[in-house]
Amino acid sequence: MSTAAIDYAVALERLRAGTPALREESMPKQELLRQFHPDYGDQARVPLQIGVNAGDDCHPQLAQLLQRRPLIDDVDLAGATPLVTDVLVIGGGGAGCAAALEAAQAGASVFLANKLRVGDSNTVMAEGGIQAAVGDDDSLQQHYDDTLRGGHSVAARELVAQMVTDGPDTIRWLISQGMNFDLESTASANARLLRKRAGGTTVPRVLCHRDFTGLAMMRVLREAVELERRISVLNRCPAVELLSNPQGECVGAVLYDLERRRLTMVRAHAVVMATGGSGRLHLQGFATSNHYGATADGLVMAYRMGARLRDLDSFQYHPTGIAAPLHLAGSLVSEAVRSAGTFLVNGLGERFIDELQPRDVVAAAILRECAQGRGIVSGGGVGVFLDTPGLIAREPEILGRLISLSHIAHKCGIDPAREPLLVHPTLHYQNGGVVIDADCATTVPGLYCAGEVSGGIHGRNRLMGNALLDIICFGRRAGAAAASRQGRVWQGRGGIEHVHDWQRALMRAGLDAAPRAPMLYPDYGHFDLHQHRAATENSHA
Repeated sequence: MSTAAIDYAVALERLRAGTPALREESMPKQELLRQFHPDYGDQARVPLQIGVNAGDDCHPQLAQLLQRRPLIDDVDLAGATPLVTDVLVIGGGGAGCAAALEAAQAGASVFLANKLRVGDSNTVMAEGGIQAAVGDDDSLQQHYDDTLRGGHSVAARELVAQMVTDGPDTIRWLISQGMNFDLESTASANARLLRKRAGGTTVPRVLCHRDFTGLAMMRVLREAVELERRISVLNRCPAVELLSNPQGECVGAVLYDLERRRLTMVRAHAVVMATGGSGRLHLQGFATSNHYGATADGLVMAYRMGARLRDLDSFQYHPTGIAAPLHLAGSLVSEAVRSAGTFLVNGLGERFIDELQPRDVVAAAILRECAQGRGIVSGGGVGVFLDTPGLIAREPEILGRLISLSHIAHKCGIDPAREPLLVHPTLHYQNGGVVIDADCATTVPGLYCAGEVSGGIHGRNRLMGNALLDIICFGRRAGAAAASRQGRVWQGRGGIEHVHDWQRALMRAGLDAAPRAPMLYPDYGHFDLHQHRAATENSHA
């Protein structure tokens, strides 16, 4: 980023001088991405040294995390509390809850283990809506084509096809659970679902609940989980390691009970990993929109056990994270605001990009403006204007539909009808992850993955609204597939033999002095599992 930037007051005066014109774009999209998107920089990738993906490109910070020593060894399991269930779901966001509900519906007993609490996840931060081809002017083929094209045509085509095919039924299922979507008109009993455009789509396809769709969805899912008698919720019990048997199957996991400060061994016929993404790694120093627990734990544990991963050098930087004030840096301004017609304006008073281009293109364009001295500086942050005053002047009633916009503006201490928000790309989504098939099975028998921890569905860029569809579609599929393993004959006692194999691989690669993983919480959380346990042991001495 350039140190040169335009003063906020000067830029604001230029914005208020008149309706900004869209500057002609002279740079091809791929060149814009190559020069300015963080995924394309010289320091954006290194080859992994060990594991089933050895030699594949990976973001350097993620590579360091994947190639760390385990948190526990056999000696740590002495005295661990034993539990048994049919299906263990790790992660209580949208994907985890959908998996738990579907597994329970199939008759399985389910443990739902959460690092924090049910619903403390990125799902609640997905504000814009959910895509599904339900309109007369839309089709499954159009949704498929938009998704594939938006992801640079490298997504797993069978996964994209499965997701878009499941789209309409996913909406029906959510409505049956109690989800309310906005309607075209509230005056008619037969009103159709309101559909909005998203960046990279050819027709309006996004269904929403105001501009806090994920929050509304998570409330419905949490209530359904709490009412399901076959689901036992284990809050504040992050997973620290998977369990394996001699046949190489995943047969459970080791959890750490934060309240009781003790390890718990949960044996299960199948495990669904729904641990979300990795935004709290703050790759390349970016602020993040992600919740506190998004530290790539699922990738670490799955990879250590032998699950194949993909696209580990690809991340989404949402174009409109808050740039100032700094204590709110990275907080998300929903794409719904740009869908409604808000312009992005640089310090010269210019619109510099079509706001409904795919997210990676828009983010790269903002980073270019900042790097070339056309950004705007305020309160230590640099970004561009999101011209909410212009939108509200054109559509005075719009704030009634954009509730989250009002809230974030209030936190920033501004009136969005009078002052624009200063925005800058924020680390938002992990495009890559664990390789899965259409039923979410990984390359490790007994281990399923759903949601952001999985890879292949979105290629190298995700369209707005496909994340909420992804987590429900594949969450349900993972739960159903995991439940189909209930009643199997146990094949040996579960343990952590794969951990010993991993430690030997680290030693051969000269990485045996690496720190431990999974992280569980961000570095600035200053959490150490062994110190946390030792504090309890010392207090009982």
